[in-house]
Amino acid sequence: MEKLVSVEQLESLRERIRASQNPDRLRIIVCGGTGCRAAGSAAFAEALADALAEKKLDDTVELKISGCHGFCQQSPVVVVEPEGIFYREAGRKNLARDVRDVVERTILHGEPVERLLYRDPRTRKPIVHYNDIPFYARQSRVVLGNNGKIDPNNIEDYLAVDGYAALAAVLSMDPEEVIARHIKPSGLRGRGGAGFLTGDKWRYCREAADRSMRYIVCNADEGDPGAFMDRSIVEGDPHSVLEGMIIGAYAIAHGVSPAAGYVYIRAEYPLAVRTLRRAIEQAEALGVLGDNILGGDFSFHVTIKQGAGAFVCGEETALIASIEGRRGMPRSRPPFPAQSGLFGKPTNINNVETWASVPRIVRRGAEWYAGIGSGKSKGTKVFSLVGKINNSGLIEVPMGMPLRTIIEEIGGGVVGSKAFKAVQTGGPSGGCIPAQHLDIPVDFEHLSEVGSMMGSGGMVVMDEDSCMVDVARYFLSFTESESCGKCTPCRMGTQHLLRILTDITEGRGRQDDIDRLKRICRTVADGSLCGLGQTSPNPVLTTIRYFEDEYRAHIDEHKCPAGVCRELIEFEIDDAKCTGCGVCVLSCPVQAIRGEKKQPHVIDPNLCIHCGACRSVCRFDAVLVHERTDGEHAAQTAGAPATTRTVD
Repeated sequence: MEKLVSVEQLESLRERIRASQNPDRLRIIVCGGTGCRAAGSAAFAEALADALAEKKLDDTVELKISGCHGFCQQSPVVVVEPEGIFYREAGRKNLARDVRDVVERTILHGEPVERLLYRDPRTRKPIVHYNDIPFYARQSRVVLGNNGKIDPNNIEDYLAVDGYAALAAVLSMDPEEVIARHIKPSGLRGRGGAGFLTGDKWRYCREAADRSMRYIVCNADEGDPGAFMDRSIVEGDPHSVLEGMIIGAYAIAHGVSPAAGYVYIRAEYPLAVRTLRRAIEQAEALGVLGDNILGGDFSFHVTIKQGAGAFVCGEETALIASIEGRRGMPRSRPPFPAQSGLFGKPTNINNVETWASVPRIVRRGAEWYAGIGSGKSKGTKVFSLVGKINNSGLIEVPMGMPLRTIIEEIGGGVVGSKAFKAVQTGGPSGGCIPAQHLDIPVDFEHLSEVGSMMGSGGMVVMDEDSCMVDVARYFLSFTESESCGKCTPCRMGTQHLLRILTDITEGRGRQDDIDRLKRICRTVADGSLCGLGQTSPNPVLTTIRYFEDEYRAHIDEHKCPAGVCRELIEFEIDDAKCTGCGVCVLSCPVQAIRGEKKQPHVIDPNLCIHCGACRSVCRFDAVLVHERTDGEHAAQTAGAPATTRTVD
């Protein structure tokens, strides 16, 4: 591809690309995101290509490998356009049969393959078109608009959907006008968790006194358990992130100082790294990135920096330290990165979703973007919806959508006949929101009011079988292990909180533990240096706030109402329900289950480690959970070493 040296050449190329495309051409789009690849989408695409060639259809049918479609639970996902037929689990169980039927029945005769269609989890009725599936129908896909539609490895696909048109527009503007006319009035707030106004952040960096260099950084260090928003955007639409960074560099640095860019991305995302590296190479070859962009006097280069997976490096100053080659640890502020950041120079850091929003705002206008959302929370937000939910995956909704709509309509409700119990938003440092607050709008302000936060976009749904004390212990164990150890409140406070929570879940809770937890949480939140420590108490505080009765049951009665905490429960097999299928025997890691085939089985309580594997695989609900008696618990814990607790 020849390097472009003017905006006119870019628009001419765009028109040629569009003219060469036939919107009515039959297209098979196979998801090539990480989730679908893990489920076998690459093998399906390869077999499908061979089948199309064998039928001499490869010239008339376009086969495209796209980024993540979002519905990861249904992977591998395949969409047939222009009809919009949605296929799930294509090739997962029978590759040859699925490929044959898609070609023979759908491509040649226009008939859907019913067994591959998505079925509503409540009615079990098949749905043919993806636009009719509630998971997609209730979303507003702005940032994810190109995911599942374009080939992320082909820059021409991005150009065909107005890619780099926003860049072309801003190159004729005064840099400050970009901030004042587009970013500031749009109301865009950082999607990395803090929610700081992007327009203000850019302006502060532009106005910094140092005029020798400005750094533009994309934070793609996504470390929340169960979160995969940034990874999927980079894998599916990398040029939108690059275009946003280039526009940001122009607005922040042009006419003031040179600019250079970094994408800080964790090395555990190999597909995203490869896709991004290829996008950078293509953008430089085309002339929309690098020296003298589109023939003008503005230059900007982007370097990929792979992180080692430290969760704390999602914090701005720890991320900066890591790029500089130092241990990733936060520092006190001020000075803020906008004044003195990377290598001591003014630095602007936004996350993947924020950068990907910028080209859309410039193209469609600040007023359009500000018209989406509610109150001070404008635009849309991408969430990874996971947990005990029928439809899990990547979703994008307008700010202010009720939590109930997300869980019950987009998510299809809780799995099985279980009742909804809570949802944790905001990653491991987010709060757990109970059923009584299901109707709150999902935005920065309302989530904060109920003790949670937006965070980067994790959303974990829990049902009635979740123990909220154990949930708090689990998330606290993550933040405790990820603490960099620099400041004492976080380093020691999270350890002490985890020790108390562990004691409670193992039947060693004390009467004053709840008050003790609250006091330590306040100390950790008030005294920690960065956001990791400051927000780490949220799961503890919200579970106490909304589920104190569960804490009391653990402490006062040595009982786990949800039947989760191993030291407080016993498993038993119901003779009337057990069919003797033997599945539980195979699942037991310590061979604690015995019995003849087709005869009721028995669990040996002396061997059982209470892992719950048998219960999770039993299809007949034959594994019962009993609360241990005080005598049983006393025998279990007799002689156990006493835990040492730091005086608080």
